[in-house]
Amino acid sequence: MDKNIQIQIDELNGKLDLILEYVNQQRLKSASVDDLIADVSIVGKDMYNSAVLELENRSVEIDPEDVKMIALKLLRNVRNINGVLDTFESAVDFMKDASPILNEMIIDMIKRLNDFDKKGYFGFIAETGAIIDNIVTHFGREDIRLLADNIVSILETLKSLTQPEMMASINNAIKVYSSLDMDTVQEYSVWKLMREINKPEMKRALGFMVSFMKNLSQPDNESK
Repeated sequence: MDKNIQIQIDELNGKLDLILEYVNQQRLKSASVDDLIADVSIVGKDMYNSAVLELENRSVEIDPEDVKMIALKLLRNVRNINGVLDTFESAVDFMKDASPILNEMIIDMIKRLNDFDKKGYFGFIAETGAIIDNIVTHFGREDIRLLADNIVSILETLKSLTQPEMMASINNAIKVYSSLDMDTVQEYSVWKLMREINKPEMKRALGFMVSFMKNLSQPDNESK
């Protein structure tokens, strides 16, 4: 019995030691909290006094009712604020994930711009500025309006001129003109001209000119 009682006493002493140690830790924590609260109170008081002094120096008046309304609005919009913060976090995560792709795109764009620069694209664009400047200088608003009114006819004419047969004829005429040397052109008398006109190629040329002038003077062609 004495041994059992001693064992129980020892167990009680061990438990009492644990309780005392826990109480001591709680006391230390409470003291730390009290010290922290005291320090924070001092800092908060200093901050409050500094803020009040600064507001007084700047002639700023704060209505406590307005502050209360702001606090209530913040409390009512806690969910919305959380949603905005979640969206911001998602945007930050997206930027982190997209940064390598954006870097690759920027590098590719810089390489492409470098290639354009080597090929002379930027120099060409810079020179076209002089063309536009000359157009603006030499043409007025009325000229631009007339151009806008007749742009369809101009484009139709260019379309006709760019047909393969028209381009071949124009190219042939340019070649013939460039091959002629005005210093070596023979002089033709009236009789020699009459003999030349009787040649088949001259007759075909005259027939072409007559047909061209006749068709050009027809009303349908004039309306076109």
